[in-house]
Amino acid sequence: MGKLSGKVAVVSGASRGIGRACALAFAEDGADVLVNYLSHAEDAADTVRQVEALGQRAVAYQADVADRAQVDGMFAAALERFGRVDVVVANAYRSVRQPFLEVTLDGLRQTLAVTLGGTFHVCQAGARIMAERQVAGSIVIIGSIHGEHGFANSTSYNIAKFGITGLALTMANELAAHRIRVNVINPGWIDTPGERRYATEEELQEGARRLPWKRLGQPREIGRVAAFLASDDASFVSGTIMRADGAQIAALGE
Repeated sequence: MGKLSGKVAVVSGASRGIGRACALAFAEDGADVLVNYLSHAEDAADTVRQVEALGQRAVAYQADVADRAQVDGMFAAALERFGRVDVVVANAYRSVRQPFLEVTLDGLRQTLAVTLGGTFHVCQAGARIMAERQVAGSIVIIGSIHGEHGFANSTSYNIAKFGITGLALTMANELAAHRIRVNVINPGWIDTPGERRYATEEELQEGARRLPWKRLGQPREIGRVAAFLASDDASFVSGTIMRADGAQIAALGE
C-alpha cells in the first residue's frame, strides 16, 4: 500500500515539468490523478499513460486556470471520474519576464491572471469540495524562490510568487478548521521545458555550474517533496514554505 493509496489528486499544469513530476510521484504512492493542461495535449496524454503504467487511474482535462468557470468544470470532472478529491496541486503558471522599467500592464496582467489568480481559483475550488465533503485534504502550491528574492528582469513573476505566500498562509490559517493542510514548495532553478523559453542549453549549463549543487534541480525532486506534503507523513505540516533549491538562496551574494 502506498502512502497515497485511495487518494485522488488534481494537478494543474501537469503535462510537463514539475506538474508531471508531481502527478507521477503521487501515482508511485498510490494516488489517481487528474492531469490538467492548457496547450500541451500530447504531453498531457503522455503523462496519463505514465500514470496508468504505474497502475493508477488518470484522466487529462484541458482548462485555463485563469478562467474560474473552466476550473470549476475541471473539479466537477474529477468528481465524476473518481468520486472524490483529496489532494490539490496548484502548479500552472505564466511568466512574462521584463526589466522593471519595461514592464507592460499587459504582461503584468497575464502573469498575475495565471500565476496568482489561477492558483487562487484552483485552491479555492478544491478547498470548497474538501470542506463540503469533510475531507481532511492537502493543498500543495508550487511557488518559487522568486517569492523570496527580487530577481532582476522578473518583476511580474516576482509579484505573483510573493503573493502566493500570503495566499497560502491565509489559507492554512482558515482551512485548519476543516483539517485541510496548505503548504508551499519554493523550487530553485529546475531543469524544465519552460526554462528553455528563456535560455539556451549552453546558458543553462553555465548557470548550473554557478549553483552550490553545480547542477539544476530535477522535476522529480520537487515531485517527491510534493508527495511527502500530500501524505500523512506530513500530517502536522501546514502553513509551511518549503524551499527546495539546492542552497541557491543560501549562497546568494557569494
